[in-house]
Amino acid sequence: MRNLENKVVLVTGGSSGIGLATAQEFINQGARVIITGRRKQAIEQTASDIGATAFVADQASLLDIEDLAQKIKFQFGKIDVLFINAGITGASGLIGEASEENFDDVMDINLKGAYFTLSRFIPLLRDGGSVVILSSNVATLNMPQSSIYQASKAAINSIAKTAAMELADRKIRVNTVSPGPTRTGVLNRNYDLQTVEHIWDKLAADSPLKKIGTAEDVAKMVVYLSGDSASYITGADFVLDGGMRINRA
Repeated sequence: MRNLENKVVLVTGGSSGIGLATAQEFINQGARVIITGRRKQAIEQTASDIGATAFVADQASLLDIEDLAQKIKFQFGKIDVLFINAGITGASGLIGEASEENFDDVMDINLKGAYFTLSRFIPLLRDGGSVVILSSNVATLNMPQSSIYQASKAAINSIAKTAAMELADRKIRVNTVSPGPTRTGVLNRNYDLQTVEHIWDKLAADSPLKKIGTAEDVAKMVVYLSGDSASYITGADFVLDGGMRINRA
């Protein structure tokens, strides 16, 4: 059943991982999908592979965000769904050893970038539309050596709730999705295959369900929140972590 037939959907950071899986799921539901990314070759190749429209844009740059909004307005007019997915974890470390560079890198993309993407695309959202922002279960877990990333996600959760109130009169819903560990290729960039599998196994052991989520798990939740079946849901945060958060309560 194609619940989003001909809806116009924007997915930021759509060339890999959760962004790519979600873009593909939207396409499976009949939507017209726009994906963005910082690397021209990667985003254009991905768009060609899945049947999406690509735009090169860096979510850390307000100029890029505003240019993207103008281009999408010219080509598509309005959008029905905005999925703010682009983000980075940054380097882990103790608060007492934090660097300004790492703080700025994470906040520029995860907080400032997400905030102004929402801000500049609100005028392009159709009444009755949906905004979903990718957060993380760590926003409420208070894990050591993750303070900057956690703070960026906790802040965006707060902003999403305020946006839900501000946009309610236009029937635009704003929700966040907060995955726990999710199996993507991100670890493969820094570790050998054996080490990667050991990390996933250790993370799975911390979950009551003893498993790791997939990008497709998150994609299905994002797409559900974007459709008519979720028309009574706004200002909510959906945690997909196999029970990790309740296990630490």
